[in-house]
Amino acid sequence: MSSYLRLRQICLVAPQLEPVISDIARIMGLAVCYRDGNVAKYGLENALLPVDTILLEVVAPFKDGTTAGRFIEKTGGRGGYMAIFCCDDPEERGRNANRLGVRTANVIDHAPYHGVQLHPRDCRAAFIEFNHTEGSDDSLGPYPPAGPDWQKFIRTDATQALTGVEMQSPDPQGLAEHWGKIIGVAPNDEAELNLPNASFRFVKGASEIMSALEFRVTDVAQVLHTAKAKGLAVAGNEFLLGGVTFRVN
Repeated sequence: MSSYLRLRQICLVAPQLEPVISDIARIMGLAVCYRDGNVAKYGLENALLPVDTILLEVVAPFKDGTTAGRFIEKTGGRGGYMAIFCCDDPEERGRNANRLGVRTANVIDHAPYHGVQLHPRDCRAAFIEFNHTEGSDDSLGPYPPAGPDWQKFIRTDATQALTGVEMQSPDPQGLAEHWGKIIGVAPNDEAELNLPNASFRFVKGASEIMSALEFRVTDVAQVLHTAKAKGLAVAGNEFLLGGVTFRVN
């Protein structure tokens, strides 16, 4: 198998799943493909929606003392929770991160799925996870965290793709270089990490957070109209939902 890395999933965190999940589905024209009972052992519930071949997940704590709950308390509910990358060699990428001083926080081994999660304090801004499933070199291949038939729930009439992730930092170039070393993608002169299916853009901000998600949609005006109808504050081509700015183009 040749070496590859692509964005597989973005995870947001919210105090409760509703109305965040139903708002995302309605505004963006997406469909929930799976609710994973395995996350209950972490004190969480979740739901996932495919955005073409990238999964958008929302998790919410249902008891005290969870990592996700502490994340909400620390950030005031602002910022994405996790960036998850599909690759051929999660263990080796995890070892590389360890050599950089980034600790492994959790290893998930549910054959045929294997994931290595890195410590958010060491990653800065958000969790990073590397995972691999046999057959996942095909972007429409199996991906157990999204359920057995996630591909059937892809909807592209309104939202065609998740194209970018914005990261904020007082030192955006430094954070770009740090993430670049962890995931093995060198930043360009604009502090961007370009993957085959999405880009990570690092911008100036007061704190280190995953601040925005960027989407390619078929009708920007319609998406913004639906967001306003849901009671969200729309400014330009963006609105705040699930702790991050949704930016549509």
